[in-house]
Amino acid sequence: MTALQLNSEFFAVMSQIAARKGLLQQVLDFAKSLLAEKKDETLMSKEEFFSKIEKAEDDYRQGKCARLQDGETVTDLLRRNGYDI
Repeated sequence: MTALQLNSEFFAVMSQIAARKGLLQQVLDFAKSLLAEKKDETLMSKEEFFSKIEKAEDDYRQGKCARLQDGETVTDLLRRNGYDI
């Protein structure tokens, strides 16, 4: 389907929705939620990043790390450590 066809179909449906105030409000709210910027929870400052690296290094030195066992896959390791995969 081309962009022109999609546009045409969209406006045909919207003209039907526009006649129903409650439905139009729901569509408007949904459209706004699509455009709302979501906070990327993986973003962190340089200080936070290096703090995590230091903690991971400390954990490793103390033996607090997960290691693959013979014949084990990464998926097996993650499941063994409580990740739901």
